[in-house]
Amino acid sequence: QVQLVESGGGLVQAGGSLTLSCAASGRTFSSYAMGWFRQAPGKEREFVATISWAGANTYYTDSVKGRFTISRNNAKNTVFLQMNSLKPEDTGVYYCNTSPPRSHYWGQGTQVTVAS
Repeated sequence: QVQLVESGGGLVQAGGSLTLSCAASGRTFSSYAMGWFRQAPGKEREFVATISWAGANTYYTDSVKGRFTISRNNAKNTVFLQMNSLKPEDTGVYYCNTSPPRSHYWGQGTQVTVAS
């Protein structure tokens, strides 16, 4: 079955950077829009960014515009999230999925912790 595995999270100081990766297995995702989502402690999972199937179009939630960049490598079935100028409020578990997401595609996510 389809599996999405997120990696690249960790502990970083405010103002620092991290790059998250999402590797798809079980099938290819080159024809699907993909997205990143996150869930902060005590909050519902929220949309962060999306990228069209060819990578030409991207969209970000207001709070990360200008700081995060989503990209994809269809040949490697991988989507990335470059996060710069990280803030403590960016802390949470980050997930990738198709965009809009399919409930059965959620993986374990990768933890991002930004210390002030």
